[in-house]
Amino acid sequence: MPVYRDEAVVLRAQKLGESDRIVTLLTRSHGRVRAVARGVRKTSSRIGGRLEPFAHVDVQLYSGKSLENITQVESILAMGGQLSSDYVAWTAGTAMLETAERLTPHEGEPAVPQFALLVSGLRSMTAREHDPRLILDSYLLRSLAVAGWSPSFHDCAQCGRSGPHRAFAIAAGGIVCNGCRPPGSAAPTPEAVALLGALLSGEWDRAESSELRARSEASGLIAAFLQWHLDRGLKSLPLVDRKTVGGVA
Repeated sequence: MPVYRDEAVVLRAQKLGESDRIVTLLTRSHGRVRAVARGVRKTSSRIGGRLEPFAHVDVQLYSGKSLENITQVESILAMGGQLSSDYVAWTAGTAMLETAERLTPHEGEPAVPQFALLVSGLRSMTAREHDPRLILDSYLLRSLAVAGWSPSFHDCAQCGRSGPHRAFAIAAGGIVCNGCRPPGSAAPTPEAVALLGALLSGEWDRAESSELRARSEASGLIAAFLQWHLDRGLKSLPLVDRKTVGGVA
């Protein structure tokens, strides 16, 4: 049975039998992997605590008949404990894990950019570098861009006409000009559009100076854009508190 090592983030863990778990990992070189961790729910297990969601680990696996099997785990950074102390950070991080799983639909298919984005976003959130809601929205936009669905926030997404334009059409790919504007298009404020562009490009000073109204409007457009491309929304996204502006307490 082939044995290999990889760097991974734990996306999800579920019980299997009396003492085992099925762990969903996003790995650097092998993409999304589902693996059995045997005996990790026993009190004597040395690796059980290293396979919780948000854990950044170095893991050794071997290929089984249906699922991979985990044999060794070394912790790189255990982020779950730090994120769990703040509701906003925890729920925002949970939405990131769910997004990473949804945007890597094929097991074993390399997804290096998605892995790098997730690690970077979670580390930034753990280090309290920015408001976790801004980190989440930036991550959602960038992960969609990596998946091939990068929205336009300046030039027309349909004809390429130079912007700025005022209409936003999710199905069209973002901002559209008057000539390409389909019925039912949104008309976001210039502040919200500017924030969307800042989140996509990583202009954090500009993003953090935004007001609550612009953040709320931008996050709504991001959620709708994400839902359009994933066919359904994230279960964890509605749990994120959007009512205040500020960093992690």
